[in-house]
Amino acid sequence: MPCILRTFGRLGGIVALIFLVIALLRQLILLVGVLLAVVKFAIIVAFIAVLVLIVLAIFRDRSRRKREATEI
Repeated sequence: MPCILRTFGRLGGIVALIFLVIALLRQLILLVGVLLAVVKFAIIVAFIAVLVLIVLAIFRDRSRRKREATEI
């Protein structure tokens, strides 16, 4: 009887370790997915910021040209 309990104890320990590894891998995959989503969002925000800066530079140049044309 003690031999059977020892065997089941070892098998139970191995199964528990396998389940822990699976749970940790699942959490790691979820973390990587969240980080990728954050990086994608940051790239989109940076792209929009660059577009806004380009549009502001265009409007600033137009208004400067209009002022120079009216001064001449």
